[in-house]
Amino acid sequence: MTGFASAKGQSGAHGWAWELRSVNAKGLDLRLRVPDWIAGLEAGLRARMGAAITRGSVSLSLRLMREDEHATLSVNTAQLDAVLDALAMIEARALARGIDLAPSRAADLLAQRGVLEQSGGDEDTTALRDTLLKAFEPLLADFLAMRAAEGRALHEVLMAQIDRIEALTAEAAALADSRRADMTEALRHNLSRVLDNAAGADADRVAQELALISVKADITEELDRLRAHVGAARDLLSAEGAVGRKLDFLTQEFNREANTLCSKSQHKALTAVGLELKAVIDQLREQVQNVE
Repeated sequence: MTGFASAKGQSGAHGWAWELRSVNAKGLDLRLRVPDWIAGLEAGLRARMGAAITRGSVSLSLRLMREDEHATLSVNTAQLDAVLDALAMIEARALARGIDLAPSRAADLLAQRGVLEQSGGDEDTTALRDTLLKAFEPLLADFLAMRAAEGRALHEVLMAQIDRIEALTAEAAALADSRRADMTEALRHNLSRVLDNAAGADADRVAQELALISVKADITEELDRLRAHVGAARDLLSAEGAVGRKLDFLTQEFNREANTLCSKSQHKALTAVGLELKAVIDQLREQVQNVE
């Protein structure tokens, strides 16, 4: 989900510089820093980004320059009053706790977003908004292309991890078969010890308990579910559209089965395979966070 794109443009008296970047996130978080005096610009940008991106923490910044002798700087008094009210509240609460804050400077207030505005007065910004929205389209296309290229590389990594999970599952199945004779012998030995030291014990109850122990040690279901999860993961990686959240959930299911396998193993080699499975699944989970 990481990506970056930047662009510059010029139209009439206005010049601009875009910067669009994203980092990993479980959901979609859009953060825009654009001039708020251009009516409808932020809403239009959010709509376009929301339609094209489904996951990631995405930041868009637009720096707008005006080369116009009639352009003026003006103070947004409503925004300034809001900033001053907030500042007064902060200073009052700090004073109540015995905290002495440094004096605020006018330059600090002017630096707050929306306090100082550059405009040409009451001009209609509709044409500028439309121009900027049109200029945003190729920037977004470049951004998505970079994410797609990263996705193709990540696909290979994920498929290799899925292949490794499948191989370890097959290895665990082979070990489960080979441990059956050892477990049977251990059960017989334990049964013999119990019967030798449990005069009058209910033979049927003893048999039931031993059968329950055997069932609890059986990992057939865990292996079957691991195989099913491998198939589901490959299907998702071959599908179109956003699959990141589904893959994230699937890694949790992978981990659940690996944990159960380890708790049931009662076999050194099988436990080692289970632990390696957990390690590969954890690596898969980390990589899946990069998938949209």
